[in-house]
Amino acid sequence: MDSYHKVSLQGKILRVGLILASVLLVTYLLPREKRFGFDFKLNKPWTHRQVIADYDFPIYKSDAALSSERDSVERLFQPYYTEDASVGKTQVGHFLHDVESGKLKDTPSSVVKLVVSRLHDIYSAGVVRSEELRAMNDSSISAVRVVSGREAKSRKLGEIFSTRTAYGYLLNSDTSLVTHEQMVLLDLSKYLEANLNYDKKRSLAAKRDLLEAISPTYGLVQRGQKIIDRGEIVTAKTYDILKSLERESQVRNVPSKGMPLIMFGQFLLVAVAFTAFFVYVRIYHKNYFRDIRTFLFMLSLLALFPIAVSLLPTTSRALAFLVPFAMAGIFMRIFTDTNTAFLTLGSTIFVSSLALADPFEFIIVNFSSGVAAIYALHDLQQRSQLFQTAVIATVVSALTAMAFDFAQGTDIRSFDNMLYVYLFINGIFLLFSYPLLYLVEKLFGFVSSVTLIELSNINNPLLRRLSKEAAGTFNHSMQVANLAADAASKIGAKTLLVRTGAMYHDIGKLKNPAFFTENQSGVNPHDQLSPEGSARIIISHVPEGLKLADKYHLPSAVKAFISTHHGRSKAKYFYITWMNGHPGEKPDEEIFTYPGPNPSTREQAILMMADSVEAASRSLKEYSDESISGLVNRIIDSQIKEGYFRKCPITFDDIENTKDVFIENLKTIYHSRIQYPELNTTAGNTRQRNFSNIFGNFRKQ
Repeated sequence: MDSYHKVSLQGKILRVGLILASVLLVTYLLPREKRFGFDFKLNKPWTHRQVIADYDFPIYKSDAALSSERDSVERLFQPYYTEDASVGKTQVGHFLHDVESGKLKDTPSSVVKLVVSRLHDIYSAGVVRSEELRAMNDSSISAVRVVSGREAKSRKLGEIFSTRTAYGYLLNSDTSLVTHEQMVLLDLSKYLEANLNYDKKRSLAAKRDLLEAISPTYGLVQRGQKIIDRGEIVTAKTYDILKSLERESQVRNVPSKGMPLIMFGQFLLVAVAFTAFFVYVRIYHKNYFRDIRTFLFMLSLLALFPIAVSLLPTTSRALAFLVPFAMAGIFMRIFTDTNTAFLTLGSTIFVSSLALADPFEFIIVNFSSGVAAIYALHDLQQRSQLFQTAVIATVVSALTAMAFDFAQGTDIRSFDNMLYVYLFINGIFLLFSYPLLYLVEKLFGFVSSVTLIELSNINNPLLRRLSKEAAGTFNHSMQVANLAADAASKIGAKTLLVRTGAMYHDIGKLKNPAFFTENQSGVNPHDQLSPEGSARIIISHVPEGLKLADKYHLPSAVKAFISTHHGRSKAKYFYITWMNGHPGEKPDEEIFTYPGPNPSTREQAILMMADSVEAASRSLKEYSDESISGLVNRIIDSQIKEGYFRKCPITFDDIENTKDVFIENLKTIYHSRIQYPELNTTAGNTRQRNFSNIFGNFRKQ
């Protein structure tokens, strides 16, 4: 049994290598720029030390201020248009030519002069395309710059015509000279053409120059100047100065000089966190460290969350709260234990905080919500509890963040609303624990309490089939489950796991139920078989059980009980029968030996003991305290002697406690009942007559 705790040298090297690789990966992904080191908010008290400028630096305008100035430039900008003077002359010429050629016959000279005058006015003001004028009005452009020769003069947008408005201007001419209908008949629209053309190149260049002329700064902080002191309110100007200091400190950072030192420091911190965690696991939970699947699961959780924080687009205060750290505690609580869940939660949060400039609030909020989640899952019985846990964790995180803000003197109107939005989204992410639980079970071969409860339900299709087709085996399995569960509870093993494993350990007997004594009713089919044939059928219930387990998709943790409940023991009845029938001959041991393997966990060892004891107890001739105690001790001591528990983490103290539980339970099952006496009717009639006589004499008196 002591050899169980030993991990091979190759296994140790593999585990150390995986830890080192994870540390290097996390360290590589952590941000390494020099941090400003202060966390602050507008209109909130400054909670840090006094800040003095160590060097001169400009005060940068805020993004909002720069955006406002850019919007103002966009709004006041005047696009450039090039005037083509020949267009107006050409179109007036076309009109006069049409009049002289007779196309516009019977047009009075006064009307001709009016149209020519109006055309001159239109082209002098300028004509642009209708869609361009509409776009400029929509963009709130008030004027344009018209380039004529070497000059560029500003013209108000209201003074410029489009081809459409110019036509309206012509139609609305002096009605004393010509009617509206007469003007329509002239078809003057064909003499209207844009003479102002958009100069895209000149416009873009001019706008770019104006935008580039906007200064990103509006002041200067000199070396030695006090910026802010503890307790002072962060005003708008002070906020800009602090942001400028943060920006300037990042600009002045020289990666070539400080990068190796930063990386080395991050590596040491991550390595210390990972090492401390696995040292704890190695000392207090050797089975977790030994089991490669559990080891990989723990290592994955430790590395996954810091990597997620490091890969965020920014390491801002609020955005980091999107990562659902409580999920690490939830999964670890479900598949391991509470103490390991707490340590995992703390380790992941600590390592992830290395990616943030001011992680104090981040640590407090996430640790509080994680602790609440672990506490809420103290006894996971239903999958709906995962939803309740997500709600509880979200509420706790929001209340903790609110308390932190109040402690900093922040007015409720000045709260960072995005932080609480991210906390709500974080709670939604926690709801994915439900589908991810199934994925983790399949990926790492785990089995949750919820899954075990569902499997142990006697209405499960496979258990219902067992109760109908092999009722004796089903009753045996139920008795074994009760014995094993009580023993597991006594020694602190996994009660639900061993109970579920016990209910399925003999499902292979469904293949040939009549060949097993608990299902027989007078006829024994083994009477017609040789010892070798009988042994093959009896032993086959193990591989047949594994086939059924695969068919019904039982978890590997449950299948392990099927293969180990007999270990590498022999079908002794048929083995001894063969030996008695072949004196002096050497049998083929494998024919009479179960395929195994031997138990490798405490739960598997308990089931092996419970199965053997329960089956043997049925053959006792009398059920006394001595006979039951002798049976339990004889069977379990024999199993120890055969070495079936050498690779188990079960102690001799555990075995003795298991024996005690079995003995007490079997005494309860097979206790002698009091034999009730039969009613003596003759004596009863005599007593009744005596009572009647006495009562009659009393009445006579």
